[in-house]
Amino acid sequence: MSSIPGKLTDARILVVDDDETNLRLLGRILSANGYNDVKLTGDGSDVFRLVSSFEPDLLLLDLHMPPPDGFAILDTLGPWIDGPGKMPVLVLTGDDTSETKRRALSMGARDFLAKPFDGIEAMLRIRNLIETRLLYRALENHNVELESKVKERTGELEQAQIEIMERLARAAEFRDDETGRHTQRVGAMAAGLAAAIGLDTKMVELIGRAAPLHDVGKIGVPDGILLKPSNLTPDEMKIMRTHTEIGSRILSGGQSELIVTAERIALSHHERWDGSGYPHGLAGLEIPIEARIVAAADCIDALTHNRPYRAAWPLKAVIEEVHRCSGTHFDPDIVNAMIETSFHRRISVSPPRPWPAPILPETSSAADQ
Repeated sequence: MSSIPGKLTDARILVVDDDETNLRLLGRILSANGYNDVKLTGDGSDVFRLVSSFEPDLLLLDLHMPPPDGFAILDTLGPWIDGPGKMPVLVLTGDDTSETKRRALSMGARDFLAKPFDGIEAMLRIRNLIETRLLYRALENHNVELESKVKERTGELEQAQIEIMERLARAAEFRDDETGRHTQRVGAMAAGLAAAIGLDTKMVELIGRAAPLHDVGKIGVPDGILLKPSNLTPDEMKIMRTHTEIGSRILSGGQSELIVTAERIALSHHERWDGSGYPHGLAGLEIPIEARIVAAADCIDALTHNRPYRAAWPLKAVIEEVHRCSGTHFDPDIVNAMIETSFHRRISVSPPRPWPAPILPETSSAADQ
């Protein structure tokens, strides 16, 4: 994209005419009116190179020349005439027939200058086209600036949204994990698993950002159930499981892709591949891919870290159990990708303590639900 001239006489002008007399005359007229950034050529075959390198703000073009004639040149210059720069073309011709004018206009010509030239008329037409060109380029430049500002503002809003979501995730987690690190680890692990199964970069980042909100619905679960250090009763388990639907309601109605993804994860991350999960008993591919990924990440992180009511499992034991539950609890493709890419070797674990403890039971402590 060529720069915008500071004033009319700064405009770059290319004149193409095989008549040397006409070239010299137009050169003198332009020079006398202060236009000094002018190139003249009588060789139609050189126009493409000149336009590419010189990037004129106005092209004065003779139609009837030895091949390539003006029409062939107009055809070649279509990307400059019709493209983003909208280079104007002033046709020079002694042929003022309607057919010639219609053909030239249909190929992008903006105006005509009849031969022989009248100096005043020539400069008025040239001035009008250059003014239009400058206004167009100024508008184009303004639009670029506006687009840049919109992108900047959008980026700021997206960052603010991400920060709010991170703090909401921490608030939910703080009730049963004062460090808040579980949500951060699940986000990082979910992003890693998403990459391991071949999701695109945008989706990987989206899942990594949304996953920490998987348990935001725990905000609505009573402390007596959420913080209970022993196994939950069937009635308590029923209340505990409402955190998926509470989380979905908290995040419902969002317009951004991030919030919508977080809502799907919050609702479905306890669904199981075989349909035995909750809240809706979805099975297989009915479960959103992001929820299937977070189901694995959430379980692995919970089991590899110490909790007040049980010690962390050794990583090897956790991986063996996850593999055993492939096709029942977990999506087999996710489990296979985790093992084939050695992703499990990058999983952080708690320092060892005496174990074992129940794993993936029907009734368990609140923090595993």
